[in-house]
Amino acid sequence: MSVESDDETIVVSFGDQSCELSRDAAADLQEAIGSALTEKREFFRTAGEYRRDGSYVVSRRGADSTGNAKVFTSFDELRRLYDRLPERFTAEDIGRTGITGSRRHMILRHFGEHPGFDCRIASRNPLTGEKQSPEEEEEEAVELLAD
Repeated sequence: MSVESDDETIVVSFGDQSCELSRDAAADLQEAIGSALTEKREFFRTAGEYRRDGSYVVSRRGADSTGNAKVFTSFDELRRLYDRLPERFTAEDIGRTGITGSRRHMILRHFGEHPGFDCRIASRNPLTGEKQSPEEEEEEAVELLAD
């Protein structure tokens, strides 16, 4: 990628493609990219936030104390945690990775709520997550629509 500028325009090139922008449009793009990089998404009970430093934070929705959050060095670190869990798992399984207290339950719920994980909450007591194949997710969606 390369970026060139003069007094009027900014030219951004990616491989063999380039895009010429006015300075105002480039500023708008910069702001939009910054917002996307530091996006916070709220779900039913949890939220996920991408920070400028590349870290990813799972928190309780609407909570503002650090006791209600777990910081991962990146979203990929959270993905690796999920991938290491068994097909059916509880907060205790998450606790074996060193995550303690109520954060274990919060992370389990986040796996069930975040669309990037093929997981559903299989049981509330004890709180249990279950990995699903894309086919199982599609079948479940069809059943919900039929009801």
